[in-house]
Amino acid sequence: MSTTVRIPGPLRRYTDNADKVQVDAGNLVDVINQLNSLFPGIQDRLLDDAGEMRYFVNVYLNGEDVRFLQGLETPINDGDEVSIVPAVAGGS
Repeated sequence: MSTTVRIPGPLRRYTDNADKVQVDAGNLVDVINQLNSLFPGIQDRLLDDAGEMRYFVNVYLNGEDVRFLQGLETPINDGDEVSIVPAVAGGS
């Protein structure tokens, strides 16, 4: 199953500056594992030591926050789009 993963600017140094990556995955865990196989070290930026998504990283599947789906076990289908979005904080 081919899935497009959109890579945010801060993580592109791990992906040789690629803003999109194609992976074959059955669920979100597979996506992250495959990204880490292609680009070692990127998984550490997405998951904490317990293997859970870091609180400042938001992941969307076709525009829906995976935290409201099945989290890391969210199934991925052929043609889906996964977007990794770092949390933004601040303001005045």
